[in-house]
Amino acid sequence: MDDLLGSLGEIVGGGGVLTGTDVSSRASGVWRSQGIEARAIVRPRTTDEVSRVLATCNAAGQPVVAHGGLTGLVEGAVTEADEIVLSLERMNTIEEVNPVERTMTVQSGVVLEAVQDAADEHGLMYPLDIGGRGSCTLGGNIATNAGGNRVIRYGMTRDMVLGVEAVLADGTVVSSMNHMIKNNAGYDLKQLFIGTEGSLGIVTRAVLRLREKPRSQETMLVAVADFDRVTALLKVMDAGLGGTLSAFEVLWNSFYRLVTTPPATQKPPLAQDYPFYVLIEAMGGDPRADHARIEQVFTDAHESGLVADAVIATSEAQRLELWAIRDDVEQVHQYKPMFIFDVSLRISDMEAYVAEVDKGLEATFGDYTNFVFGHIGDGNIHFGISAGSGEDAHDGVKQAVYQPLESIGGSVSAEHGVGLDKKKYLAMSRNDEEIALMRTLKRALDPKGILNPGKIFDAAAA
Repeated sequence: MDDLLGSLGEIVGGGGVLTGTDVSSRASGVWRSQGIEARAIVRPRTTDEVSRVLATCNAAGQPVVAHGGLTGLVEGAVTEADEIVLSLERMNTIEEVNPVERTMTVQSGVVLEAVQDAADEHGLMYPLDIGGRGSCTLGGNIATNAGGNRVIRYGMTRDMVLGVEAVLADGTVVSSMNHMIKNNAGYDLKQLFIGTEGSLGIVTRAVLRLREKPRSQETMLVAVADFDRVTALLKVMDAGLGGTLSAFEVLWNSFYRLVTTPPATQKPPLAQDYPFYVLIEAMGGDPRADHARIEQVFTDAHESGLVADAVIATSEAQRLELWAIRDDVEQVHQYKPMFIFDVSLRISDMEAYVAEVDKGLEATFGDYTNFVFGHIGDGNIHFGISAGSGEDAHDGVKQAVYQPLESIGGSVSAEHGVGLDKKKYLAMSRNDEEIALMRTLKRALDPKGILNPGKIFDAAAA
């Protein structure tokens, strides 16, 4: 072990620094078969240890990449052989749940599902929910400003974080552990570390905003004949449910067929020949009134021709079965190669945009498969596209997906971040002045460029 790793080992203690096969035997991501390539994995337990590790690495000009649950999809935590991984896996303590203030204080290595369960034990809810809840960590959620299934009601991760503690590249600890919803005393510094992918600082602790646990959850899956009816249904449900609409997930026919046909384990609760399916959920505080309300709104929607068919969950088991259909995204990996996309745009542009993507894929590849689904209530579409042969096809698929976004003001990243995967396309969604300001912030907070180098934009340009 060289001098730098020896110094880091003294900081984090026995077992805190992994090298050799202890590094390469770890998968570099949930969806990646390759092992981690890195000089070492350093595993601190406290903010102070993170501070000392970064100060030591910064003095040596040693690049550092933070690792959480490795559930990301944009190569935001991929490392080179000469870089050091700073894994937050041992910083997994829930420090406090405050039912009166409705806050939770956590270390950033805590898994999302553990946060959800801890809130639930106190009759509260942490609203963030994504398919990787059992693996992803709060630090990763914060670094990518994760979205998920309930954005339409509760917002993105940044709307659920009251305060953070972060460590800058030089080891400076910025403790902004605010517990208040309102605090306009100067700059809101936590925003520097939310959605910036560990490139400006590494979040070590956070104060989360909790909500009262809903007393009712009304869930239904409906079939819709065309996209105009989908958008009309969104407006009708949102207006009619009195602020309780919490999810409006749309599955195009291609995706619905995939996740309700073997080897997928879920059987189709509705016939597989409709163009669109919408998973709708409302969360409220009065079970009887909430059930009556959603039944009335659904009846009105059906009578006005917006809904072709529907199934309504009458138990928690049925509710989970409907969500299992939506969450079974892993089925797309039956197809090789498989390329995953996460974009956002105005709802009114979606139908024409998806048609334009299909047109581009057909022109480039001829034969392709496109599974489409997303959080339509907040303008977010996901694609699972199989086209061409091997990874060489990726650039052509990206062009078909991203190019049509530029003219309609869409974003190449709705909730997954930029990482390495979307770096080349950042300028399609951000103008020159915005990117220049990002680089100014990077130079100010990480002048040596040691934090997550090469992600979002090139270090040389920063």
